[in-house]
Amino acid sequence: MQLQRIGRIQYIEVEFPGTPCSVQGFTTRHEGVSRPPYNSLNLGMNTQDQQATVEGNRSLLARAFGIGQEALVTPRQVHGSDILVINEPNEDFSHFLSVEGDAVITNQPRVMIGICVADCAPIILCDPDHAVIAVVHAGWKGTAARLAAKAVAGMQSEFGCNPAHIHAAIGPCIQKCCYEVDEPVKKAFTQAGITWDDCTEAKGAGKWQLDLAQANRELLQLAGLPGSSIELSDQCVCCHSEQFFSYRRDRDESGRQMGFIMLKG
Repeated sequence: MQLQRIGRIQYIEVEFPGTPCSVQGFTTRHEGVSRPPYNSLNLGMNTQDQQATVEGNRSLLARAFGIGQEALVTPRQVHGSDILVINEPNEDFSHFLSVEGDAVITNQPRVMIGICVADCAPIILCDPDHAVIAVVHAGWKGTAARLAAKAVAGMQSEFGCNPAHIHAAIGPCIQKCCYEVDEPVKKAFTQAGITWDDCTEAKGAGKWQLDLAQANRELLQLAGLPGSSIELSDQCVCCHSEQFFSYRRDRDESGRQMGFIMLKG
């Protein structure tokens, strides 16, 4: 992953080896039009930023990659486990903004799918053999619901993808250094079959520091992805206020960055 610029957008580019069929990456908070405290590329519709300003930022992102804002698809995220599947052309995808879901899968070219995050892990998936892509919003609830693995299973059942050929990238999120969790999270992860000791560090009675990215890496490998096909960012959004939004750090004054991917035409 490396920092790139396209048009006015500064983003972290992901290059999947041998997969020229798509463009993908993770936005930073820079080069948008939002004013403080949401400065400046706030892409989250569910913030207290002005909606017209957020729509302007989303338009900047879409235009930078040569599409209209109507082709930028993000569902209404609810920290659940529902997956939106887009398998046919549509002149205007904007109605999907009101559909609840925390993952999107599509085989449609020139449709940018994305998920907005402020601490949660943004995950992008690509199967170049079948030209199928997906995005996943993985906070602790989505991780405990095994949403990343469910997205892989959805790519397999809906489009015939082979998990062994899927590439994945887990973008900047809150890292273990800043993410303290308690017993309810441990119980949920344990019930989900996630190896608790591999993704946490004990910090006293009933408290742990959680490595959200590592937990989702484990889920993807359990779903059949080779470890060599999963790329992880080690950047902590909570530590780097100059580069990323973080809800845990800034609460209601936090904007949202986006993990996105689009099949080329």
